[in-house]
Amino acid sequence: MELHDHPAANVLGIGVHAVDMPRAVATIEKAIHRRIGGYVCVTGMHGVMEAQRDHELRDVLNRAYLNVPDGKPTVWVGKAQGHGSMRRVFGPDLMAEICRVSVARGYTHFFYGGDTGVAEELAATLQHRFPGLKVVGTLTPPFRALNDAEIADLGRQLQACRPDIFWVGLSTPKQELFMARVASNLDVGVSIGVGAAFDYHTGRLRDAPTWMKEGGLQWTHRLWQEPRRLWRRYTQNIPVFLFLLLLQLTGIRKFERAST
Repeated sequence: MELHDHPAANVLGIGVHAVDMPRAVATIEKAIHRRIGGYVCVTGMHGVMEAQRDHELRDVLNRAYLNVPDGKPTVWVGKAQGHGSMRRVFGPDLMAEICRVSVARGYTHFFYGGDTGVAEELAATLQHRFPGLKVVGTLTPPFRALNDAEIADLGRQLQACRPDIFWVGLSTPKQELFMARVASNLDVGVSIGVGAAFDYHTGRLRDAPTWMKEGGLQWTHRLWQEPRRLWRRYTQNIPVFLFLLLLQLTGIRKFERAST
C-alpha cells in the first residue's frame, strides 16, 4: 500500500522507509485523513530477524503503508545505502508525538494490547500528559489469537467509535501479523504497532539514556530490565544479524525485497 513517495532502505530484504520523526508523523496524518485502514510497522533488528525465519512476516512488513526504522542498526544500513536523512523513529516516541499533534487535530485513539489493565492505564497516562487527547476505547485481548466471534465483536466495537488511530501493543511478530490479518479490515483510520510502548509509557519499562540509544546500545538496557524474557532473543539474533549484514553490504549475498 503506497500513498507516499518515501524510498526504503533494504535491510536483509525488508524495506524500511527512509524517514525521520517529522516525516513519519506527516505520513501517518495523511493516512488518517484518507482513512486508508492500512498499518504502520515499527521495525528494528528483532523484526528483521524474525522475518528471516517467517516469510509471511517478511511479506507483511514489506506491504506496510509505512515501516519506520525503530532501531539504530536499521538507520546505519539506510545511511550506508545513501539515505542520509534517515533517522531513528522509536516506537514510544512516535506514540507520544502522534498524541501531541492529536490534541490540536482532534484525532481519536483506541488502545489494544498489553497485560490486564495496561491499555486503560496507558489511556489515562497519555490523557494526563496531553490534556484534551480523545480516547474512544481500550481493550486487553487474550494472549492467544482471536477466534471468529471475538474478531466480529472487535469489529463492531470499532465500527461504533471509528478511531482515527488504532494502537496495537502485542509485541513482534504477533502485532504485525494481527494488523495485516485482522486490523487492516476494521473501521479505523490507520493501525500502528508499537509493541513495548505500552509498557514504556505506563512506567513498566524504563527508557535508556540518550547516549545508549544513539550508540545502538538500547538493547543492553532492555536486556538488563527483562533478562529472562530477552536473553535468548539478543544472544541468538545479534551475531546472525551482523553476519548477514556483512554479507549484504559486501555484495556476497543479495537480499531481495518480496514483491508488494
